[in-house]
Amino acid sequence: MNFCIIYTLTNNEDEAKKIAHTLVKEKLAACCNIVRNVMSVYEWKEQICEDNEHLILIKTKKELFEEVKNCILKNHSCELPAIIMLPIETGSQKFLDWIGENTKNEI
Repeated sequence: MNFCIIYTLTNNEDEAKKIAHTLVKEKLAACCNIVRNVMSVYEWKEQICEDNEHLILIKTKKELFEEVKNCILKNHSCELPAIIMLPIETGSQKFLDWIGENTKNEI
């Protein structure tokens, strides 16, 4: 089984919690970590922007990426949210087994 961390950011804590709770409830993620007040500097529509955002680290299976992405897009208020999948190369086998047990199996 291949595991990954999906990375996304939100503009506020309530939205981050809503996305995290939805992903865990629907078994699309075993766990979501929310890191508050991440400073982001980026260019958007020819303007340099600086925002405090909330980072969500989503632990899941690679095969669930499309469903996780669609859930984020459905519950996210930004026009173009960052949604990036980072593969987990290795880790504690017991923890990886826990991710597998707490996420749904692809049909």
